[in-house]
Amino acid sequence: MNPDRSALDRRGHGLVDLLDRRGDALFEGLRGRRGADLVFYAATWAGEFSAIWHALALLRILRGHRRSALRATIGLAGESVLVNGVIKSFFRRPRPVDDSPRPLPLRRPLTTSFPSGHASAAAFAALVLGEGSSSWPLYAGIAVLVATSRIYVRIHHTSDVLGGAVLGAGLGFLWRRAVPIGPRTSCLGPSSTIRRRGPESPAAREG
Repeated sequence: MNPDRSALDRRGHGLVDLLDRRGDALFEGLRGRRGADLVFYAATWAGEFSAIWHALALLRILRGHRRSALRATIGLAGESVLVNGVIKSFFRRPRPVDDSPRPLPLRRPLTTSFPSGHASAAAFAALVLGEGSSSWPLYAGIAVLVATSRIYVRIHHTSDVLGGAVLGAGLGFLWRRAVPIGPRTSCLGPSSTIRRRGPESPAAREG
């Protein structure tokens, strides 16, 4: 192996390890506090199999936004297969090792660590459900909570979560472009469509 390449790889791994440690340390002061444990464990439970996002999509259907909700649900299914079934197989990163007693029950996934499926689904769903909705700040807030909960409960490294969020956001933007919820408009807005004008009548010309 090229010594320069080896040194570059070690430096890259060192930076990732530093990021992971710093991210984990951000939550260390909260761990063990009853309120924080309940919030973050509940968020990670809600993100299992994208349950919270499918529930929010159902709520969108009940509010009359059927197309938007179905687009999100179908997209989440495809995103899950791609991220958890395909992309993770290329990395096979082990999950964080944490043998300390947990304050609440937690499912430990069988899949590998990078990228975080919770974070990817959260970013994807927030972007797709939030398009054209006044509730987008709510979706964004839930997405951040679900994603960071994976660091809090030590199921994912910080870099797993960041990578998953970037991946999910990219997929979300692509899905929004591929399956728009309304007619495409130009950058000038929906009223910018050029209409053909027929020949003017004599009365119109005379003004």
